[in-house]
Amino acid sequence: MNNTQRTLPTQKHIALVAHDHCKEELINWCKTHRTLLSQHHLYGTGTTGNMIQQMAELTVNPLLSGPMGGDQQLGALIAEKKIDMLIFFWDPMNAVPHDPDVKALMRIATVWNIPMAMNIATANFLINSPNFNQEVQIRIPDYDTYLKARLK
Repeated sequence: MNNTQRTLPTQKHIALVAHDHCKEELINWCKTHRTLLSQHHLYGTGTTGNMIQQMAELTVNPLLSGPMGGDQQLGALIAEKKIDMLIFFWDPMNAVPHDPDVKALMRIATVWNIPMAMNIATANFLINSPNFNQEVQIRIPDYDTYLKARLK
């Protein structure tokens, strides 16, 4: 499949997700970066999104809990080009019942080439990048052209 370009806007749509053992770390990270994050559109799965909203005092668009379909909701939003960045503090030491959904979310974020952080170090790199508050061009699959060619 060929590639095309997509512009990530100055005001990004950022998904915030954390496994149970990482929720406190993500909430503290959000508190630390509250001023920067408040300039963007935030999305969060279930409990994590609600906790960020209450404890970090940020507006978060709520999705379902990960095990109830929230990871898949995020994946769909990424595929629809409605999410520009994924911050997912996942716990590599504990298996979760919805692990296939987690892997699918990471895969779809990679397919659509959005910036993705899986830990605090990478999240810090992303938020401190000059690109965080600027328009950025990324390369994505040219799925529209692919479909048109297949339908001929």
